Amino acid sequence: MTSVLYDAPGPRAKRRNVIFSVVFVALLALLLWWVYRTMDEKSQLEWALWKPFTESEAWTTYLLPGLGDTLKAAGLAMVIALPLGAILGIARMSDHRWVRASAGTVVEFFRAIPVLLLMLFANEFFARSTDVSTTDRPLYAVVTGLVLYNASVLAEVVRAGILALPRGQTEAAQAIGLRKSQTMSSILLPQAVTVMLPAIVTQLVVIVKDTALGGVMLGFTELLSARGTLAANYANVIPSFIVVAVIFIALNFLLTSFASWLEARLRRSKRSTGAVLGADEVDDLNAGEVGGTQKTGGDGIA
Repeated sequence: MTSVLYDAPGPRAKRRNVIFSVVFVALLALLLWWVYRTMDEKSQLEWALWKPFTESEAWTTYLLPGLGDTLKAAGLAMVIALPLGAILGIARMSDHRWVRASAGTVVEFFRAIPVLLLMLFANEFFARSTDVSTTDRPLYAVVTGLVLYNASVLAEVVRAGILALPRGQTEAAQAIGLRKSQTMSSILLPQAVTVMLPAIVTQLVVIVKDTALGGVMLGFTELLSARGTLAANYANVIPSFIVVAVIFIALNFLLTSFASWLEARLRRSKRSTGAVLGADEVDDLNAGEVGGTQKTGGDGIA
């Protein structure tokens, strides 16, 4: 199959691709074998180290509560950061200079600061300036840091997605008399969502993973922090890391799979022509349009 951007590989290219594939599979197999041998030599494959993960106590006492806190912090950060990022991104394209400057300053400032530093600042702020309890403070600090950083990044994603649309969309909306707010909400944003979705999902995955920073520095009892307590009790550090890594992989895979399904659904809905009208309905619609045109023309002459 040949197109403007792609040429079908010839016989030599096919042979080269096969050779590269075989070499890659062989190297991957050697790497997995080396990992297996190393873990076996270090006695990390003994059943006693993996047995706790087959019992309910390890899950109900450590892993599931930690996973719940991870999902809570990530969910709150997503719910707040997504609309805030959209508002900041749209504000950066405002016709008013003071709005553009204010939004741009906020976005560039918080996007330039590491998310861990934002969490630490937020933790100190809640400790010194609010009545948030010591128990809830790590969650507040983690969510605040994630929201400030990721909302700034999402603002740029939203702005880039809208600017990527053809300028003719905006010009057509202006030609029929739509205000800028109507153009943005009814025409530009619905189309830009599909363009922005892969980048937005990538940032949501980052939010899920960055919750672990709160466990390392702030004592937030998320999944990785709960793993440390579990490993201290069962003396299975490497197996616990592997299990938690698999949980994170599964969680992010579900998130990206849902996003892929949603993107495909949005693309199908945009290709749809809507409801199917019968012949009588089409005749009535055309008659109404003709009558309306004639009436408008008569009024204009008068």
